[in-house]
Amino acid sequence: MSRIAVIGGGPGGMMAAVAAGENGHQVDLYERNEKLGKKLYITGKGRCNLTNAIEIGDYFDNIVHNHRFMYSALYSFTNTDFMAFMENHGVALKTERGERVFPVSDKSSDVINAFKAALERSRCQVFLNAKIADLVIEKFAIKGIVMENGEVKNYDSVILATGGKSYASTGSDGNFFKVLKNGGHEISNLAPGLVPINTKADWPRELQGLALKNVALTLYKQSHKGQKKITSRLGEMLFTHFGISGPLVLSLSSYMTGDIKDYNLKLDLKPALSMEQMDNRIQRDFLKYQNKDFRNALGDLLPAKMIPVMVKLSGIEPETKINQITKEQRKKLVECFKELPIEIASLRDFSEAIITVGGVNTKQIDPATMASKIIDKLYIVGEMLDVDALTGGFNIQIAVSTGWLAGKSVI
Repeated sequence: MSRIAVIGGGPGGMMAAVAAGENGHQVDLYERNEKLGKKLYITGKGRCNLTNAIEIGDYFDNIVHNHRFMYSALYSFTNTDFMAFMENHGVALKTERGERVFPVSDKSSDVINAFKAALERSRCQVFLNAKIADLVIEKFAIKGIVMENGEVKNYDSVILATGGKSYASTGSDGNFFKVLKNGGHEISNLAPGLVPINTKADWPRELQGLALKNVALTLYKQSHKGQKKITSRLGEMLFTHFGISGPLVLSLSSYMTGDIKDYNLKLDLKPALSMEQMDNRIQRDFLKYQNKDFRNALGDLLPAKMIPVMVKLSGIEPETKINQITKEQRKKLVECFKELPIEIASLRDFSEAIITVGGVNTKQIDPATMASKIIDKLYIVGEMLDVDALTGGFNIQIAVSTGWLAGKSVI
């Protein structure tokens, strides 16, 4: 039996502590906040989208960075395993649109209470309001931890689960990345992930509060070779006082690394229609409203709030009679519907990011155990790793799968 310190009381840390405790180790779990799972309380708007019910093999299509690293962890502790874990600890689950899994109660507190029960059953000691300042490392091996007051506590191994830099108010301030860097680990650039976007143009802000469903957004990146398509996704988006947000926007934001100025978006308002079909649809509407002003002929195609904006973007004068609109003008209107450019000014900051993109270089971590290849007896899990996924419960599953694997592997 070894003495194990787990630093961080989020889903990854709690699962690591439970798994290590089940293996017979003496486990101390340290959480800097006044309660466990503080970030879990706000996930899924407080309802806690704890995982996704798609086939585990399809998870890798939803992991943006370093998906191959996750094979051992996700197949060792699958989404099905996690759902069974929750149900065995009294949490009834339901699956909603997009295969998102929630507690039937819609209460994140039920998920956290399940973890607490598992920690108690595994005889893990939990220390709240416990801030860890540093690790004790001798000859590239863990010897213990240093508390904020300078007290040193000896441990055989340490599992780090302190999260990234997103939602710093929940305790994820990224400070332990500095500790790891000092210990020899490479940390890739940390950036906000699953985050809203500030736009250059004012027209998205004019649509503040408008939500669009079943639209497509395509992300492009400019390079010396020209413009390259990165990814295209279908879903929901929201216009805000600063630009754009919503599930579709948050997902695409995680693909933007490096200089944000190199990226731009194109919005397809009618992804079910080809360019030709869109043109035919507009021609039918124009025939129907041929004696009306242009500004009064788009009601069948757009939400009322968006009509003045689309009129302006099309370059067609609002008072132009429909029967006077030229083929070239109609072509420009079709392009506005199908390829509406959205210039990106910047991403919102970490305070609004759901996750952190970047982290500990996965080449320095053993994917079969989550053990550091740089510092002996150190294990790193969850959002600290340079692994991130799209919205829908995937990131919490990454946290618990890597946590479980570390807890089962720790010696």
